[in-house]
Amino acid sequence: MISASESISEDDTDSAELSAYEKAGLEGKDPRCIPIKLDAPLPVGDAIVTPEYTPEQHKIWSFLSRRQHEVLPGRACEVFLRGLKQLDLPLDQIPSLSVLSRRLQQTAQWQICRTPGLLNEQDFFEALSRRVFPSTDYIREDHELDYTPAPDCFHDIFGHLPMITAPDFADFYQMYGQASLRATGANRRKLERFHWFTVEFGLILEDGQPRIYGNGIASSYRETFHALGDEVERRPFDPEGMAAQEYEVWHLQPILYVVESFEQLKQGFKDWAGGQLGLL
Repeated sequence: MISASESISEDDTDSAELSAYEKAGLEGKDPRCIPIKLDAPLPVGDAIVTPEYTPEQHKIWSFLSRRQHEVLPGRACEVFLRGLKQLDLPLDQIPSLSVLSRRLQQTAQWQICRTPGLLNEQDFFEALSRRVFPSTDYIREDHELDYTPAPDCFHDIFGHLPMITAPDFADFYQMYGQASLRATGANRRKLERFHWFTVEFGLILEDGQPRIYGNGIASSYRETFHALGDEVERRPFDPEGMAAQEYEVWHLQPILYVVESFEQLKQGFKDWAGGQLGLL
């Protein structure tokens, strides 16, 4: 597999076609944000070997998970909180991806593959289209406890997996991968932005109030409070508006979008990506 630094350069890529993560990496903000292009299959399910984590790494997981368990009730949506219970994530140690893959397969017919970092779009979409979620198995360092723009296993496991246990969201996510595999040019960037404002930083109405379902918020202490605060402009679900809205990965998000239900998210994406973009 080639390294992240070898996967892309400004000389051979039109900057208008770069994702926000690629731009962040090329601008020197964080080299971990440069996607990795694979040249071999990733291990899936029981083929994943669990690393030998240090006590310090388990301690970081414990701190992050206990802190989010304290602040998410009343802020995260019920679907997310229910998914956390179904996965039964340990509080005191980093969980095994192979064990979590078996649980996810039982609840949602999804599996997990182990990725060494942020994946190239095509590899990521291909995995989603097969109901396989790529997860890292390394954890952030102690100076990134409040926020990290780069993926780590706390973001991937605690943030992403609970929502994949929900049938409507799980089906939508597979459909997203299928549509993205067919997308080219400007449609790629549209789908990337849609993903950011839904999967990564989405809100949903519950009892008339915005609640968190996006994994970038649910796994971030600062974003958990910021997303529901007065400094954020919250807009109604609008696929075309999301697709046109630029974003940056290295600071708290100033604009978020709110869906009314996960049925709206699933059907709205199908109508937009399949009808307007012709990708389904």
